[in-house]
Amino acid sequence: MATNGGVSKMEEDSKTAASSSGGEQVELDLTELVARHQVAVWRYLRALGAEPALADDLTQDTFLEIMRKPFTQYGDAATASYLRRVAHNLFISRRRRDVRMTVTEHAEKFESAWVRWAGFDSGNAALDALTDCFERLTERARLALRLRFSGESTRETIAGELGITEHGAKNLMQRAKAQLRDCVERKIT
Repeated sequence: MATNGGVSKMEEDSKTAASSSGGEQVELDLTELVARHQVAVWRYLRALGAEPALADDLTQDTFLEIMRKPFTQYGDAATASYLRRVAHNLFISRRRRDVRMTVTEHAEKFESAWVRWAGFDSGNAALDALTDCFERLTERARLALRLRFSGESTRETIAGELGITEHGAKNLMQRAKAQLRDCVERKIT
């Protein structure tokens, strides 16, 4: 997370913040909270469709909300879920304010899919699985996917680069994506 105004202030004030909910008081170390959950919150916001800069801002805002309205920490899974809910609400508010809101009717399905794929380790296991599975693809399939998703190349450009037809490029990428999906699902389930 960037160390601009809000975050450095958070770090200064993060010695501990006490919160009470339901009569029980729990000490909450904000520095530790940020260290443990910042990556997961950022990745969640990116999965929702936030651009990297917006994800940075909203991740910071999520932790600032925790400073403003402390909560009782019951465990990592509950905390991660709460932080995702705060981040999701901030994302929706920002989209509405920017008048670019696309309503997601299936927010609960998205949340359960996120937990299934990212788990409680910030998505590191899923990324490791994806990296391993990507390396198992043929060189042509890896090149096609890199061109499409890193280089944002058109199917026509990919076909020309590989010396195949556009239809052949489409089929190659579809097969490669299916292989990746199957491989990753086997590794993380």
